Amino acid sequence: MTIVARTQGQMVRRRFFRHRAALAGMLVFGFVIVLAFSSIGFAGIPGWWDKSYLDTGSLVNQGRPTLSVVPGFLGGEGFRFGEHPFGQDDLGIDYFALTMRGAQQSLIVALIVGVVATTVGTVVGAVAGYFRKGAEAVLMRLTDVMITIPVLIIAAVVGQMTGKSGAVALGIFLGLVLWPTLGRLVRGEFLSLREKEFVEAARAAGTSAKRIIFRHILPNTVGVIIVAATLSVANAVLLESALSFLGFGIQPPDTSLGQLINRYRSAMTVRPWLFWWPGIFIIAIALSINFIGDGLRDAFDPRQTRVRA
Repeated sequence: MTIVARTQGQMVRRRFFRHRAALAGMLVFGFVIVLAFSSIGFAGIPGWWDKSYLDTGSLVNQGRPTLSVVPGFLGGEGFRFGEHPFGQDDLGIDYFALTMRGAQQSLIVALIVGVVATTVGTVVGAVAGYFRKGAEAVLMRLTDVMITIPVLIIAAVVGQMTGKSGAVALGIFLGLVLWPTLGRLVRGEFLSLREKEFVEAARAAGTSAKRIIFRHILPNTVGVIIVAATLSVANAVLLESALSFLGFGIQPPDTSLGQLINRYRSAMTVRPWLFWWPGIFIIAIALSINFIGDGLRDAFDPRQTRVRA
């Protein structure tokens, strides 16, 4: 049996694309993003769906979904999208458009949280882990204080202050309070790598601290950072949904998936589709991102150093 030498990047890609759950997660996550942003449009760009999440109307067939997939099931006629595939809410608003808008807002918040939390956590962890002494003491005590306060309480306060400002502001401020876990992970990696021989050699050669951090240490922590960032996006989806469910997230007239569940939770027994559609999208987004994170974690695992040809 032949063993083929490959670069680290090639091995990471090969291990990731052999992870079936991660590939399935990528397909589902990509499908949700394309569906949410292409259907009703975004930022002034029109979509292919002709109904708006703001337009009210009269109820058709008591607002029941017109989506049909299985022939003969509950009167279905084979695959049929229909005029209101997800049904209508109490005001006659097309629920497909409403759910897509909720998915857009939830995804925007989650992605911004991931970017902001990853950036802040990486900077804090890198500075604390490399320079140590006073910088480490101050930054780690700040991190400890942030960790001891329940995340949901901080997020609720932040959401109450920024929910009316839109998804972007909510995502930025949530990202500024959700970085401590990543910061501690990066600090631990820097503490380990700063004592390695290649870092000592670079330091002895007179290399600047900035170059050592960005050219020698940071590339070796990319795996940990990417995995943690992916999981923080999944956690942000659930956190934003929880905040909106409690009334601290995105505020009307805009909407999010959690807000839709909160608004129509009383309709669970009468018109369950108003509850299930946003719930299905929350589960699909969170699970797909978690699967992607699992695949990245396995792909960057340093113990898997060889791939059989």
